[in-house]
Amino acid sequence: MAGGKMAGAKTKSANAQAPGKTGLRYQSGFGNEFASEAVEGVLPRGQNSPQKVAHGLYAEQLSGTAFTAPRTVNRRTWLYRMRPSVAHKPFEPMSLGGLRSAPFDEIPTPPNQLRWTPIPIPSERTDFVDGLITMAGNGNTHTHAGVAIHIYVANASMTDRFFYNADGEMLIVPQTGRLLLRTEMGVLEAGPGEIAVIQRGIRFRVELLEKQARGYVCENYGALLRLPDLGPIGANGLANPRDFLTPVAAFEDREGDYRIVTKFQGRLWAAAIDHSPLNVVAWHGNYVPYKYDLANFQCINTVSFDHPDPSIYTVLTSPSEIPGTANVDFVIFPPRWMVAEHTFRPPWFHRNFMNEFMGLVRGEYDAKAEGFVPGGASLHNCMAGHGPDAETFEKASKAELKPVYLGDTLAFMFETRFVCQPTKFALETSQLDHQYFECWQGLRKKFKGSSV
Repeated sequence: MAGGKMAGAKTKSANAQAPGKTGLRYQSGFGNEFASEAVEGVLPRGQNSPQKVAHGLYAEQLSGTAFTAPRTVNRRTWLYRMRPSVAHKPFEPMSLGGLRSAPFDEIPTPPNQLRWTPIPIPSERTDFVDGLITMAGNGNTHTHAGVAIHIYVANASMTDRFFYNADGEMLIVPQTGRLLLRTEMGVLEAGPGEIAVIQRGIRFRVELLEKQARGYVCENYGALLRLPDLGPIGANGLANPRDFLTPVAAFEDREGDYRIVTKFQGRLWAAAIDHSPLNVVAWHGNYVPYKYDLANFQCINTVSFDHPDPSIYTVLTSPSEIPGTANVDFVIFPPRWMVAEHTFRPPWFHRNFMNEFMGLVRGEYDAKAEGFVPGGASLHNCMAGHGPDAETFEKASKAELKPVYLGDTLAFMFETRFVCQPTKFALETSQLDHQYFECWQGLRKKFKGSSV
């Protein structure tokens, strides 16, 4: 692979944050009109597409929504780059590997509660793209509705290839191993306890900052993820906009024998390219990748009685055309105080219209005493009964109701309006827990009244 150089970013943004572990700097805010340049004077003034861009660059607009979308949801970014994104050879089909896409109809979907132990890290060289394994999904990429849910396992960085997803944006939830996400707009670092979102069409590559990595990906086919409305909560709380971080401009100036891999209409395609597509010297707009530290989430919880609905823990939502019914919600269960009086504190037994795919980043989930481990997953589809296992129920029913801090925990949920249809891999892998149903078999009848 031919060598080159990576240019650090210079930005005039007044809201750049303190460097992180890798010395990266960010701009803060959600959905802002950002502007950043790695070389001073590149951004044009007073217009987007001058006859000649400074330093011989090309102007290119990346639109994440229709041109005529309402201003409040319209997303686009202007890029000023060394070569436009069209400069590559034709795409050719490639193997899907463990990746699958809508429609998810390769195997019948059972109504059972499902649970998986962690997918092991492979022994052979596997980068982020090769390590994507689809567990379930729904909807249709053609109509921009639904989601796909993947687990990634990797032991190698992407070096000579790049990736972009034309089917949906990717919400990445690392479970082990820190990632360095090099994108067209700059560089993001995300590790366990954080998330990163890379929108549809944005080119990137993933470097591992540790020997191996595993995590979860929600591929959102629908409306772009946004912050949920707060309603009676008021102006503040949950995930605050200022805690979302966007990269500053940084570009690669290198040539060589590279490949661009794209996911388009459910299939993978690869094209040869003789230069790095991460060659954006400056940009401005509001269609940009971002990261968020889940430790900044401000929980809203009961201070009197009863367990609130899990929707109170929504970090991001992709709304649908039906008000109040999300294409997908990203919900977390982070460290928090439990203080409810005369209340069964873990999540209650329930059956839902919505469909819940859960993962665990660290610690224990308060509804399961055992079996649900970090890196694992569970799926409870529409109207499938679920809730605490027998051991958790007995313990919580007898617990002293003093204030308790749940500190060693970080679980999350992708909650979606459509049934999550498991893939053939998910239903046949040795990681599927065939004894999951046993955790509820100890729930015996306790009723002592007489029949009518």
